[in-house]
Amino acid sequence: MSVGVGDRAPDFTLAACDGGIERSISLADYRGRPVVLVFYPGDDTPVCTKQLNSYNDGLDEFDSLDAQILGISPQGIASHERFAAKHGFRFPLLADTDKQVAGLYGTLGPIGFPRRSVFIVDADGRIRYVHRAIAGLTYRPVSELVEVLRGLPGSGQ
Repeated sequence: MSVGVGDRAPDFTLAACDGGIERSISLADYRGRPVVLVFYPGDDTPVCTKQLNSYNDGLDEFDSLDAQILGISPQGIASHERFAAKHGFRFPLLADTDKQVAGLYGTLGPIGFPRRSVFIVDADGRIRYVHRAIAGLTYRPVSELVEVLRGLPGSGQ
C-alpha cells in the first residue's frame, strides 16, 4: 500500500550529491520546513532534464516559501554529480540505488521502473500533495507546486 495525502511521510537517509559535495541526507534533516520530493526515472534523460531544469529555474519561488527540493532517482552518486554539474542544479540529487525509498512512496511501476512522481511534505512531516505519473512524459509545473506550498499551514503566503 502506498502513502497518500495526510499520511506521515516515510523517513529515509540516502547518499546525495549537493553542490558537488557527497553527503548523506535524511528527510528528517528538513523537519520544520516543507520539502518537495521529486522522484525521477533517470539522469540526463530528455523529460527528466527538462523537469529538473524547470525546478532549478524556479528555485527562487521555492526558496521564498522556505521549501527544499530533493531529487531522487536510482542512479549512483557519480551519475548525479555529472548530471548536476552539467546543468547547474542548486538542489541535492539523492541516490536511491536499491529503489527502497521509491518503494516506500509507491512510485515503482509494474516492472520496477521508477515513475515520475512528486510529493510535498509539510513542516510537520505529513504528505500534503501527491502526483504519480502513469506514462511519465509530462511533469508538474513549478506554478502548481508553488500554489500547493502557499496553501500549507504556516506558509505565511
